[in-house]
Amino acid sequence: MDLAFTPEDLAFQAEVRAWIAENYTPALRAKMALSKNGYLDKEGQVEWQKRLYQKGWAAPDWPVEYGGPGWTASQRYIFNMEISAAGCPTPSPMGLKMVAPVIMAFGNEQQKAQHLPKILSSDIWWCQGYSEPGSGSDLASLQMKAEKTVRDGVEGYVLNGSKIWTTQAQWADWMFNLVRTSQEAKNQNGISFILVDMTSPGISIRPLPTLDGPVEGQQEINQVFYEDVFVTAENLIGEEGKGWTYAKYLLEFERGNAYAPGLKNALKKVKRIAAVEQAGAGTLIEDADFQRKIAELEIQIQALDATEMKIFSGLSSGKSVGAASSMLKCKGSEMQQAISELALEAVGANGVPFVADSWAIIDGRSNDPFPVPDYAVAVAPAYFNYRKTSIYAGSNEIQRNIMAKMVLGL
Repeated sequence: MDLAFTPEDLAFQAEVRAWIAENYTPALRAKMALSKNGYLDKEGQVEWQKRLYQKGWAAPDWPVEYGGPGWTASQRYIFNMEISAAGCPTPSPMGLKMVAPVIMAFGNEQQKAQHLPKILSSDIWWCQGYSEPGSGSDLASLQMKAEKTVRDGVEGYVLNGSKIWTTQAQWADWMFNLVRTSQEAKNQNGISFILVDMTSPGISIRPLPTLDGPVEGQQEINQVFYEDVFVTAENLIGEEGKGWTYAKYLLEFERGNAYAPGLKNALKKVKRIAAVEQAGAGTLIEDADFQRKIAELEIQIQALDATEMKIFSGLSSGKSVGAASSMLKCKGSEMQQAISELALEAVGANGVPFVADSWAIIDGRSNDPFPVPDYAVAVAPAYFNYRKTSIYAGSNEIQRNIMAKMVLGL
C-alpha cells in the first residue's frame, strides 16, 4: 500500500477544501458547533446533502452507474478526511450507506429505479427497522410478523409488531425492515427484508427521550408501532426468507465506516478547549497528565488511521470489508467514547449546567445567553449521547464474537 498522495490526489484535496469553504455556510457551521449528537435537523441535513448532490459528491462509495463519482480509494479517503477535518455534517447513513447498497445488490430493476435516484438526491428519507423490544443484540430473535395476504386483488403482507431505537423515524418517508415471514427451526431462515412507506395506515411513532435532552430538531430515537399495516409484495427485497443474508450485507456498510478522520477532528476540539480552560497557574493543555492522555489517544488514532487506509484501499480491488467491519466498529466506537470522556474532563465545571435547547439562540427562540462558554454547551450531552455507540449496529460484545469466529476461527 502506497501511503503517499499523488499530485492528482493533492489537486483533488485542494478542490475539496475550496468547495467546503464555499458551501459549508456560517449558518450550518454555527448549528453543527452546538449539535448535541453530531447531526443537524432535517432541514439542515437535506440542505447540506443537496449541496453535495449538486456537486456530484453525495455518494462517494456508490458505483458510477448509480450516480457515484467514480473516485479512487485515495480520493474517497481524502474527501472523508477533509469533510471531517472541517467539522461538516455527517450525512444520514440510512439511505445512502445502508439500504442503497442492499437495493443495488439484491433489489430488482423496478426497485432500483424507484428508490436509488431519490436516495441520491435526498428527496426521500429513510430509517432502519431492525431492533425490537427483546431483540437487540440477538437480532435473529425478532418477532415482527409479516403474513401473506391479498387486498383488493393485490398480493402483499400484513405487518404487526414494533421496532425500537429507530433513529430519525419521525422524519422518514420509508423504513427498511426485517420481518418474520415464517417460523423456522433456525430463526434466521424465517426473516425477510421489506421496504415500507411510512405514510401507510397503521403506523405510529413514539419518541424515546434520551439523556442529552432532546428538543425540536434534535430528537433522535423512537419506537415505531405497526398495526395491520399492508405492504405490497413488490416491496420485498430479493427472496422471501433471505432477509438475514441481506441484513448481514447491510451491516458491513453500517459498521465498516472510516472513523479516524472524525476522531482527529474531535481530538482537535478537545485541545482547543484545554488551551483556554484554567488548571492551576496555567491552562489545562500545559498539564503533564492531560498531555499524556492526549498523546495516548493520538497514537491510537494514528494506528486506526493506518488500518483503515489499508482496509479501504482493498475495496478498490473488489474486496469486501467483511469481518474487518466489526474490528473498525469496536475500536472506532470506543475511541469516540474515550474522546468524549476527555472533552468532559476538559470543560470541568462548565459541563454541569444543562442547556436543554442548544439551538434556541440561533433559531431565534431565545435571547438568553448560555450559562457557560459556547464550546462547553454540547460537551456533556455529547458524552451521554456517545454511550450508545458501543451498543448500536450490534454491541461490541457481539462484534468480538464475530471476530473470534470469522477471523480467529474460534
